[in-house]
Amino acid sequence: MAAAEVSAPGEVSAAGELPVQIVVIAKAPVPGRVKTRLTPPFSPAEAAALARAALRDTLAAVSRAAVARRVLALDGTPGSWLLPGFDVIAQRGAGLDERIAYALADAWAAAPLPVVLIGMDTPQVTPELLNGAARPLVDGSADAAFGPARDGGFWLLGLRNIDPGLVLGVPMSRPDTGAVQLARLERAGLRVALAPWLTDIDTAAEAVQVAAEAPDSLFAAGFSALLGELAPALLALP
Repeated sequence: MAAAEVSAPGEVSAAGELPVQIVVIAKAPVPGRVKTRLTPPFSPAEAAALARAALRDTLAAVSRAAVARRVLALDGTPGSWLLPGFDVIAQRGAGLDERIAYALADAWAAAPLPVVLIGMDTPQVTPELLNGAARPLVDGSADAAFGPARDGGFWLLGLRNIDPGLVLGVPMSRPDTGAVQLARLERAGLRVALAPWLTDIDTAAEAVQVAAEAPDSLFAAGFSALLGELAPALLALP
């Protein structure tokens, strides 16, 4: 798919768009391939339905962000959940570090603008959070943006200039993943702007928390529908 027409780095477009691209790295929500740590208590089909809702919420937030380009780096085939306005690129690489690094590089190759990358596990993300992470990359006050996740990982990584070596080799899906990634950025001499901490969804307990934080989301609606009468009590948990 062709890249969108974009403004030069550092210039805000006439439409008020930041000269930044947001990449959502995601798996197609196919039962048995997504959110496997939610099974049990949910079935593979139910976990996939929750993943689909989280992905739709994420894409909707990106659609409303004031950015020049929107990209979906996808493992799988697009479905009816895909919103208009996204350039779809295929993921490449083996481990998650490679997939992130190459998604950043491939987005940059098509449009040499700063890149903000997020996953599909934070349906509570808002356009304001995304705009806030992008602005320091545009005005030059930061070389990188980093959003730490409460499980020790990270939910957002933004770079003003792309170097896959900043990500390649970072151990993923570990309690220290975020700390290692942040240290990698800092050791490279990058000025890092920190985004707020968020909870990403891997477990049922995290799903309860995120649904409570974003009660108007598709994810919360789907979660409540699956839980039925138990939902109000679970969503009220601290």
